[in-house]
Amino acid sequence: MIELIAGMPVDTLGFSAHGTVTGEDYERVVVPAVEAMLATTPKVRLLYHLGADFEGFDAAALWDDTRLGFRHAFGWERIAVVTDVEWLRAAIHLLHFSIAGEVRVFANAEFEAARRWICEPAA
Repeated sequence: MIELIAGMPVDTLGFSAHGTVTGEDYERVVVPAVEAMLATTPKVRLLYHLGADFEGFDAAALWDDTRLGFRHAFGWERIAVVTDVEWLRAAIHLLHFSIAGEVRVFANAEFEAARRWICEPAA
């Protein structure tokens, strides 16, 4: 399951993943939110929290995430991924170059620091 994080600034989206994230979760929550925001702003800031109860992605969710990222490759200003899942942290470090915006990975204990970073004005 994935849900929006409330209280984010106007140009910022926050998502929190729980259990197993499915393609249906992406199609119901993530894709519409990203598409709606990109219709009103040229660059989006994204806070993506995969907390202690996150179990993984199904194949459809991984595919939807990849398609969304490539379709809007230049639509990201900043992305903060908050997770303790080592394979995700490693994958993000390896693939962050394919995203035009700035990407940082934070541990779950650093959630508030990630939120502050994603919300602070760009230098």
